[in-house]
Amino acid sequence: MFVFTKKAKLFAGALTLVGLVMMVIGFNTGGHELDSHDGHATEMHAMDAHAEEAHADHSKEDHSEEAHPEAAHAEHAEEAHADHEEGHGGHEDHGAANRPWAAFMVNTIFFLGIGIGTLFFLAIQYAAQAGWSAGILRVMEAVALFVSIPLLGMLFLAITGSMDLHHIWHWMQDGIMDPTSPNYDSIIAGKEAYLNDTFFTLRTVAYLIIWGGAAYLLRRNSLKEDALPEGQTIFFTQRKLAAIFIVLYAVTSSTSAWDWIMSIDTHWFSTLFGWYTFAGMFVTALTVLNVLVMFLRVQNYLPWVNDNHQHDLSKFMFAFSVFWTYLWFSQYMLIWYSNIPEETPYYLARFGEFKPLFITMLVLNFFMPVLVLMSRDSKRIMGFIMLAAVFVLAGHWMDHYIMIMPGSVGYHYGFGWVEIGGFLFYAGLFLYVVQRNLAAAPLRLKNHALIHESKLFHQ
Repeated sequence: MFVFTKKAKLFAGALTLVGLVMMVIGFNTGGHELDSHDGHATEMHAMDAHAEEAHADHSKEDHSEEAHPEAAHAEHAEEAHADHEEGHGGHEDHGAANRPWAAFMVNTIFFLGIGIGTLFFLAIQYAAQAGWSAGILRVMEAVALFVSIPLLGMLFLAITGSMDLHHIWHWMQDGIMDPTSPNYDSIIAGKEAYLNDTFFTLRTVAYLIIWGGAAYLLRRNSLKEDALPEGQTIFFTQRKLAAIFIVLYAVTSSTSAWDWIMSIDTHWFSTLFGWYTFAGMFVTALTVLNVLVMFLRVQNYLPWVNDNHQHDLSKFMFAFSVFWTYLWFSQYMLIWYSNIPEETPYYLARFGEFKPLFITMLVLNFFMPVLVLMSRDSKRIMGFIMLAAVFVLAGHWMDHYIMIMPGSVGYHYGFGWVEIGGFLFYAGLFLYVVQRNLAAAPLRLKNHALIHESKLFHQ
């Protein structure tokens, strides 16, 4: 039986409190005290604007549209890029004010991915009637139950956005869909049936009910199964529930990615974006689960779990790091190759001021996990697993940062009070909730139909 010690409670509480204090400071100061990036960004933005203006003047002097059709395409691309800049949450008017909110959202989405990815993995085990994982289902349940907390964070952001307390989502600005308003945007107005405050908030509530409800029901039935007489099980009830959730998640995983992240860059869209976001969340969840199982094994709380279980979890880490990279390349390559002016501004923004972070994120999320976990033996060595976990978690935090910040704050990004404080805040809550859930029930399911098979698992 796992013991949630007083020292662990104090540590988790201290992390949460320190993170909360840092976020309060960040919201009151705009989050700029720990970095000096904004002044440099403003200067760079002005230089870029001047360079673009000079380039445009030079092009007008030397080329005609009729003689060079590609000049017309370039002009179209520049116009699309300008429209995209306007749709980036109002860089000039709202970028700096958006930053604390956007930083909070980065951490909310990151930790949400850990919860929902683990919940999805838990559901897969039941739906597929997997035997190898039966010995770690309680660990998955403990992490999956955390999903409701970042979901409440997203609901908070949705409500405050609809109240005009921030402008992370540019389409929420007043008059953006009103033809009589100077803020009118015809492209965004065409999406009003889907992108409106009421429907957006209702969808967020639906995600909270579906995802949080599935985590609660799977956990409740698991505990109920332990209370049954020996030999009785409700495994098939769990399997039906898991199958229903997987179908619902197949839809809501994509719509939530469209709602929360893709709609930040309202003019831009990608048919791969839902899958791409899912892959990042899933590999993050698998990494945290692997580290947690490893920690519990070291503390001798999971004597029935062996190196073969750890090896399989590491294989999932490796495989979905490659899968994430495949989706990243597929999305980028198709947009780069087609070179359509309506699509390229998304990457133009990220290959500008954000380029160092963009390249670093790709290296951390693909090259480092592949290099560390390529061999069979490395997937069983705890030091290698931890090293790969650091790369994956840092890389996918940066991935969410790069998905959210360019469209919401533009050049006003940085790493300050709210970025660090938000991470500490959620990390403290995560440690407290997960350890509390681990201590609330035996870590070995009593009457699971495949628990004996899991104990004998070998490769």
